[in-house]
Amino acid sequence: MTSAAAEPSLWRNRDFVTLWSGQVVSTLGARVSATAMPLLVLATTGSPADAGLVGAAGTLPFLVAYLPAGPLVDRYNRHRILLTSEILAGLALATVPIALWLRLLTVAQLIVVAFVQGLCFVFFSLAETAALPKIVPAVLLPAALAQNEARSRGAALAGGPLGGLLFGIDRALPFLADALSYAAASIALLFLRKDLQNTTTAPAEPLWQATVAGLRWIWRHPLIRTAILLITASNLVFQALVLTIVVLAQRHGATPGAIGTMLGIYAGGGLIGALVATRAHRYFTPKMVIIGVNWIWAALLPLFLLTTNPLHIGAIGAATAFIGPVWNVVIMSYTALLVPNEILGRVTSAAMTLAWGVMPIGSLGAGLLLTTAGPTGAVLALSAIMLVTAVGATISPAVRRAPPLTAPEDAI
Repeated sequence: MTSAAAEPSLWRNRDFVTLWSGQVVSTLGARVSATAMPLLVLATTGSPADAGLVGAAGTLPFLVAYLPAGPLVDRYNRHRILLTSEILAGLALATVPIALWLRLLTVAQLIVVAFVQGLCFVFFSLAETAALPKIVPAVLLPAALAQNEARSRGAALAGGPLGGLLFGIDRALPFLADALSYAAASIALLFLRKDLQNTTTAPAEPLWQATVAGLRWIWRHPLIRTAILLITASNLVFQALVLTIVVLAQRHGATPGAIGTMLGIYAGGGLIGALVATRAHRYFTPKMVIIGVNWIWAALLPLFLLTTNPLHIGAIGAATAFIGPVWNVVIMSYTALLVPNEILGRVTSAAMTLAWGVMPIGSLGAGLLLTTAGPTGAVLALSAIMLVTAVGATISPAVRRAPPLTAPEDAI
């Protein structure tokens, strides 16, 4: 009989705990500064368009860097990439409080800082995704992904109110806190012991061939291809939604602290959803998740038009965030279990380019919609996109034939 002590456990895996703990701190810092960034732009210029421009700069690397970053992550030292990404992002964020104290801050600087932070996130996230199967056994991979989801959602829950509170005390504090969080996470990375590289004897492909290898793999798997296209549409909507609800609350007199609390409530739904997703993904088929989540989002988005109270807005956002983690765990588990580790970075980079590359469009679109149509018009437009996405998920043959997660190779 196998003893309980012999069963694999995430929390007895020293390297997973080290990586996860460091990223709790780093992700919290990133959420603090992410909450404060649009508030800083709006306080400095009063322009939603400028806030959208800075937001677009932070997500532009998702469009331009994910594809080339994938083969680099597969080819070069992943541990070094993780560490370098954290250090560079921390240095970039540190320039914001310095510029504020010297009264030299400009929107152009915030655009550059946001871009560098986004670029570092691209390399870090790809390296972490590719390294995770080297750190935890395959049987624990869905649980590890769910814990990472909980880490992100929990940081967003605390980061929203904390970012608003720190911004209300001093505009420089959220960015100083983020810079320090990157420093703490960098120290944690120094204690990783496992080799994070894939051992392969195959000759390296030319970089341009390696760059499109992930796209080719995705194209050959209809369910993954369809799921990524659906994620792309929902990411466009929710990237635009964040700025939309911030402006909606601000125009009805909400303070930075109230807006931070609103975003914290929003994130709280995601945290609860991530905790539930750790086990709930076992009880839903991918078909149920992909179709059901999109229809729930389509039903919830118009509710933002029914209130201007920041707490109520946060509660509606929390409902949308609650169901997202189950979707993420199902799709990420499919990909991580199916893709050979030696090309996992490339496939992930291709998926992220498609799914997250629309985020700068979402930020710019939000700024344009808010300037021309106001928050009400923006919510109506985003609700319409989400409705079309839900219909697309429902009629997709690949989604209707989606196999169970336990045996994805049978029909993907």
